[in-house]
Amino acid sequence: MKSLKKQRRIQVIAVTAVALIVSTALIGYAMRDGINFFRSPSQVAEAPPGPTEVFRIGGLVEDGTLKRGQGETVLFSVTDGAASVPVAYTGVLPDLFGEGEGMVGTGRYVDGTFVATEILAKHDESYMPAEVIDALKEQGVYQDPNAELPTN
Repeated sequence: MKSLKKQRRIQVIAVTAVALIVSTALIGYAMRDGINFFRSPSQVAEAPPGPTEVFRIGGLVEDGTLKRGQGETVLFSVTDGAASVPVAYTGVLPDLFGEGEGMVGTGRYVDGTFVATEILAKHDESYMPAEVIDALKEQGVYQDPNAELPTN
């Protein structure tokens, strides 16, 4: 009698473990397209991702690179101070988008150009996405706009 009870307990544990593994695999499979990793321009330059990988890139819009093409296509470069990546975007840019301003784009890196499907810009004069700040700090370029200026 006890061995039957023990055997039933082992079966229940085994079925529960298999169900947990299957549900975890299904959740991971469902989320595979919804996960976008952030990369700085330096990381993209060092190890370019494949053309099918969707990721986010962020930095400052490089001065003198903003060019409006035919129709709604806009070309510019995004930089973190150490590297620069050309970006192509077809669509309407946010109102606060401009040269020297912070931005984050979602898209793919195809033939040396980041082809963006979405562009986000800062929403006020001092805001910059946390990922962009971290990347700029890593490069030693970030200056806190709220920091007090040194007095002599």
